[in-house]
Amino acid sequence: MKSDLSCLGEGESAVIQSIEADEALHHRLRALGFSAGKPISVIRRGRFHGPLQVRVGMTDVILRRSDAAKIKIALPS
Repeated sequence: MKSDLSCLGEGESAVIQSIEADEALHHRLRALGFSAGKPISVIRRGRFHGPLQVRVGMTDVILRRSDAAKIKIALPS
């Protein structure tokens, strides 16, 4: 079961359920448009546990996998 953003593959989409990060990262992600209920998709995955390129709305963001693991998701039904 895929429960966080770091588990999604390229081209897969989900909906953000929550962000379980420290206050600084949480504020940074919120400023970039990450919030509960928003759709998110993985555009590209870096090789060798590299970063993820994700799209939230019209914004593309590069995230470390450790930060992506703090974003809890739900797969669309």
